[in-house]
Amino acid sequence: MSKNITPKQEKVLKLIYNNLVNSDFPPTLQEIKEEMGVVSNQSALNFLDALEKKGCVKRLEGQTRGIRLLPLAFKILNVDLIVPVVGLSSAGPFMETLDDTFEKWEVLPGEITDVSQTNEDVFVIRVKGDSMINAEIYDGDVLLVKKTEQFLSGDIVVARSNDGTTIKRFMADEKRSYLKPENPNFFPKEIPIYPETIFEGKVIANLSAVNRKKINC
Repeated sequence: MSKNITPKQEKVLKLIYNNLVNSDFPPTLQEIKEEMGVVSNQSALNFLDALEKKGCVKRLEGQTRGIRLLPLAFKILNVDLIVPVVGLSSAGPFMETLDDTFEKWEVLPGEITDVSQTNEDVFVIRVKGDSMINAEIYDGDVLLVKKTEQFLSGDIVVARSNDGTTIKRFMADEKRSYLKPENPNFFPKEIPIYPETIFEGKVIANLSAVNRKKINC
């Protein structure tokens, strides 16, 4: 799989990965130059251009350190996937805390890093509130969320409206659709989906539950 990646390009990938894990930021051009022993910014950019063309990284326009590793990079490096943490989302009333920028990167446990599920449209959020405890989602839990345009009745979703964001179970039948809390003490029992409501993504894993299971084993 890595036969088209040169040793120098793999070295740049390792630098990017290590920086994200250790400092939450990709390297600067200066750091790439120092690591690779080159003197010009263009030489550093050439490494990034080659890695982007080969599907290892994605560069974000308008961001000085806007480098995102793609699934192929993790396969080549044989390391656990990391995804951006984009802030808090409510498991209770709507609250405006989900942000388009991320605060850090989260290393995914090896047992859930199936690349067929995880890609550049995956992010992590932290939960605030207790409206989803019957789904074993608790205050402070860390959830892995996949952006998608397809949602089925029963999916746990991150929903956004003019009031902010919330985590609830999406329910739908021929007559209606609504958001359902998973806590018998939470009111209302059903939350209507307004025309302006959009789904940011669906929850595909509870990373905190994985860690709790490891501790209890």
